[in-house]
Amino acid sequence: MYEILQMLFMAFTIGLTGALAPGPTLVATVNSSLKDGWTAGPKVAAGHALVETLIFLLIIGGLADVMQGYSRAIALVGGLALIIFGIMTVKGSQSATMAVWQGQAVGNAYLAGVITSMANPYFWIWWLSIGSALVLSGLKVGLIMAAIFMIGHWAADFGWLILVSSSLDRGRSILSETNYRRILGICGGFLVCFGIYFLSAA
Repeated sequence: MYEILQMLFMAFTIGLTGALAPGPTLVATVNSSLKDGWTAGPKVAAGHALVETLIFLLIIGGLADVMQGYSRAIALVGGLALIIFGIMTVKGSQSATMAVWQGQAVGNAYLAGVITSMANPYFWIWWLSIGSALVLSGLKVGLIMAAIFMIGHWAADFGWLILVSSSLDRGRSILSETNYRRILGICGGFLVCFGIYFLSAA
């Protein structure tokens, strides 16, 4: 039970850091909210999760066997990536803003989630380093632990994007700028700690 809770916490915190960062998926959620209201959040998150599900299935469906031979290198790269992203997040949090471009409402929020994920270079960098390392780490314990990682990761994505769309739908601000920056900074600090832990484990 302790290992499951530990994985959930780690996955949620790391996932929240990525979800909080302003990017294409957040912009898609803001724009889709013009058309779909609060339901835009879970729809965009579902499109994003679909792409990640395919990647997850590729890893556990055979790619993991190939990657296991490089598990040490992947863990090292993942740990270093966590530290680098963590430092960048902490620095970026000092000037981060929730003000994103708000344009014309998109036609399909699910498709917007898929497209903004696949077209985002950060998404692929994350999965080739941090994501794959964490999934492999979970698979060492068992498939259930790897699935627990995905559940924690998606909880962060869905939770944040639903909060964004719900807030916009009701015409209220999500967070004050100061609190948003504090949360982002704290998450960045956690990334650095997780990165150090991964390097020590590797």
